[in-house]
This record gives sequence, C-alpha cells and structure tokens, in this order.
Amino acid sequence: MSARGCHPHRARMETGRVPGPLAMVIFGGTGDLSRRKLVPALFRLHCESLLPEEFALVGTAMEKYSDDEYRALLREAVVGEVEGDSLESWDRFAEHLFYVHADFGDPAEFLKLKDRLQGLDAEKGTGGNRLYYLAVPPSVIDTIGQQLARAGMIAEPDSPEWTRVVVEKPFGRDLESARRLNADLLKVFAESQVYRIDHYLGKETVQNLLVFRFANVIWEPVWNRRYVNHVQITVAEEVGVGTRAGYYEQAGALRDMIQSHLLQLLTLVAMEPPASYDADSIRNEKVKVLHSIRPVPVERLDEALALGQYGEGEIDGQTVPGYREEQGIAPESRTETFAALRLWIDNWRWADVPFYLRTGKRLASKSSEILIQFQQAPHPILDAVEHDLPSPNLLRLHIQPEEGISLRFEAKVPGLAGPIHPVTMDFSYLNAFGIRSPAAYERLLLDAMLGDPTLFARADEVEAAWAIVTPILEALQNDHVPIETYPAGSWGPASAETLLERDGRRWLEPQNAAEAK
Repeated sequence: MSARGCHPHRARMETGRVPGPLAMVIFGGTGDLSRRKLVPALFRLHCESLLPEEFALVGTAMEKYSDDEYRALLREAVVGEVEGDSLESWDRFAEHLFYVHADFGDPAEFLKLKDRLQGLDAEKGTGGNRLYYLAVPPSVIDTIGQQLARAGMIAEPDSPEWTRVVVEKPFGRDLESARRLNADLLKVFAESQVYRIDHYLGKETVQNLLVFRFANVIWEPVWNRRYVNHVQITVAEEVGVGTRAGYYEQAGALRDMIQSHLLQLLTLVAMEPPASYDADSIRNEKVKVLHSIRPVPVERLDEALALGQYGEGEIDGQTVPGYREEQGIAPESRTETFAALRLWIDNWRWADVPFYLRTGKRLASKSSEILIQFQQAPHPILDAVEHDLPSPNLLRLHIQPEEGISLRFEAKVPGLAGPIHPVTMDFSYLNAFGIRSPAAYERLLLDAMLGDPTLFARADEVEAAWAIVTPILEALQNDHVPIETYPAGSWGPASAETLLERDGRRWLEPQNAAEAK
C-alpha cells in the first residue's frame, strides 16, 4: 500500500450495500497474517467507505498491549510512514481498533473479552453482532470455540444478533483431522456460521470464471469432453520456503496447495451450471465434481504423480539455496516443494479428459493460470498449407500476477501462400477498466461481514477434497514416488514432463513467463 493516499487506483467493490453494525475479533491479532493481510484489507475497505461506522476491530493474543500500543503496531505494519490525507484516514480507522490480552486456555480471559465487546456495543453501536477470525494454528481452534461457547459469546443461528467464524487454512492435515476439526467446530457453531477461507477464491479472475462460463452462451456448447482435450492448472511461485519452515516441513506442496487451492480451481472449471446462483447451489455443484474425481491408483502412483524438491539455482540472476539449505529445514528432508498430479473426472461432461495440476516453489516465474486446450482440427484447412496443421485453440485464465483472459486461435498470414499462424486475443482487467482489482482478503472479509458464504468452503467440500489427497499421502509414507531434485529457477523436475509425455502432451508455460523470454 502506498504511504501516500488512502485510495489505491483499483476497482471499487459494488456490493449494493455496506455491512451492518458489527464487532470483529481477530484471534492471533498480532501475528503475521493479521499484520500483512487482514488489517491492511480492512483499512482499504475503510478507505472505500465499505465498513460501517458502527464497527470495531478487537485484536487478541498472548502479548500484552494497550489499545494505543496495538494501534501503533498496526499502523507501522499497514502504512509505514503515513503522510498527507492517509494520516487522517488512518487516524479515523484507528479509532475503531482495540486490543484485549488473552490466554486462550483461561475461561476468565474470555469473560474479560466478552465484557469489552459489550462495552463496544454501547460505545460504537456494534449491535451484538460478532465476526470471529481464527488466525491461529488448528490445534487451538477447538479450545477457542469451547471458550466462546462457555462464555455465552455465540448467538443462535436464528437470533437477531449474528455470530460468524472465519477459519484459516490449513483445515486439517488429512481426512481424519479435517473431520475432527469440523466436528469440533460444529459442536459450538452451526454450519451456516462457519466460513472456511481460501484466499485464492477471492481473486477477480477466479470469481469471474463463473460469469465467463455461464453469462456467455458461446462457451457452454464446447465446455465438455467432445471439444476439450485437457486442462492444465498451474500455481507457480518464485519464492522459497522463507520463514514458513516450521509449517512447510509438516505440510509440503500436496497439503499446502493441491488439496486446497488447486482443487478449488478445478471445481470451478468443471462444475455444472447451478440451478440458481445462491451460495449453496454453487457449492453443491462443486462438491459433485469432487465426488466424481476418480481415486488415484496408489499402487501405481508414479503414473499420476510427480514430486520434487528445489535445489540450488538462480532466481532473477541471484543464486538461491536449495530447500535443504534453508533455515529450519532438516538436512535429509523429504518434504516435496513441487507436485504435479493428473486427475480424471468420471461424469458425462468430462469423461476421458485429463486435468493436470502442478504447483511448486522456486519455479521460473510467479504465475497462476488455468489453461483449457481444445481438440486439434482434424485436417489441414487450406490446400496451400497442407503440411501446416493448425495448432489447437487455447483458452487461458490468468489469475496472477496480472488478471485476465486470453484466447489463442489460428489465422492465415497475409500473402498468396501465407502459412497458418496462431494469434492471441487478450483481455486484461487493468487495461480494459483502467483500475486494479480488489485484493482477495478485501473481498472475502467483506463477504463474511455481509453473510455471503459463496466463496467459502462447506464442511462436505473440505472433506471431499481431503478424501482425494489423503490416500496419496498415506501411500507416500512407503516412498512409492521418488522426490526428484530440480534446480531453482526451472519449471520443476523431469518427472513432471514425463507425466504428460506418457499421454502425448506437454506442459505449456504460463503466458507471462513465455512473453518474458
């Protein structure tokens, strides 16, 4: 966020309404997620006049701060050296920020938090409405839920006052732990009160995928096995493990990215048109896709899965260490930093169409995109270029770094005997509208305040995704698939290329990476 000016040049979210009065409590309110993502997103919503005047944000954590000390901590994290009109905007926003020290295991601390919130109901007019954000490790989620229930801080679903809880990933580490976490949450909250967040679904292109598919009649006739050859979903990162070694050593690419982000993207590509566009209808169709995915053959994992771990290499001309040389990583670590997976969806629309998913750290560029490759034309179109078979059409949905959509099709080069050549039509949100899209957390926080769960995962959706990945994780305990070292700055291990070559296909570089060459 720029230090100058509170209004970044980007899209204002036209929701039709601003949330009603509420108090938001961030458990883990001094942590990295709160300082880097949540509070900056709330400040931008404030700058866009999308927060109600009757709003209070209460951070709570083990550290001891006064309200003013907490405000100073957040100001430094959010806006740095605030100048000009931003200083005034921040000061107005800071009037809504408060802090309560809490030991999550102490019931008395929650009674203290309850008293503070009730005081803010009177002072700020927050009306008894509560949005609890659990920016904490999964191990303490049940404790916080039980403490909230004992303190009488959870409203009934049909109460005039509402309670909602946002739960961050990782939502479990396998199917059993996800079921246990769901059971713990649903002891004290109703499913309608639980918002399981995946920030990828807040990105503009991901949301626009529903509009792109279902508001444009030209796509539905070709969005099926007859016309689509295969689908590639790539989420590539240039960064390494960074400061997340403790978490990442226990997670790896399959848990961290495939189970959540990439399977979410797959469901949006493959889902059927919903009966209506309410939250449950959309989520019902996504769950149907997950239930239709063929189990990965664990006895032949190498036919469907490729794993890698980055070694030393170059990123932007700078030498970077390998994963095992990173601080906090075990010298003999077998944690995968790259995963590529082939999945099949056994239903009428997608039978025999492979979906290839890949994700990794320290890859050649930061890029996330969905690529739909259509079938190749069956024969040359012009006698004059009979040996120049047309390339298949490609539809790319760019998620990051620049959001947009592009379509590759064939055209004849001008001339008496000009060859056929692929050309691309590009749509960029920034170029088309001259404004940048809202950050993902802005969208998702606003939706949670408004009570719109469309972009949040339901319990059965989370468990269905884990049901796909857990058998793979269990099989890997027996080392059925080698973890191949790949140089940082590459596109991953050779085994990932082999995965597609067996099917007579190849990975296509994300468009922004290809254009940078």
